[in-house]
Amino acid sequence: MSKGITLKLNKEFKTLYYHGKSVVDPLLIVYARKNRLGVLRTGITTGKKLGSAVNRSRCRRIIRAAFDAVKPAVPDGWDLVFVARTRTVYATSTQLVPVVDTALRELGVIKESV
Repeated sequence: MSKGITLKLNKEFKTLYYHGKSVVDPLLIVYARKNRLGVLRTGITTGKKLGSAVNRSRCRRIIRAAFDAVKPAVPDGWDLVFVARTRTVYATSTQLVPVVDTALRELGVIKESV
């Protein structure tokens, strides 16, 4: 499996927000959409509502760590965006792993068991 690409352009995020499927959890919102590139692309959004830059960076780190635990089961050819919520600041990456896993299963990204 390839390493994957990070989504950076606002246009790419908006495409997922408006045309992708989403799953909402108190800790995290996950958007997913198939792409035609054949490569996994991910993005993480943390708004100023979460607090200082330290809190936002911590949220990005724990979301990235939780996704890395589930990543081997995710096939290529998907665009994924993770949006941190206010409770994400107080969570750990081990608490987020089952949230990410169930969200990706609900969206149809993961089909087999981890």
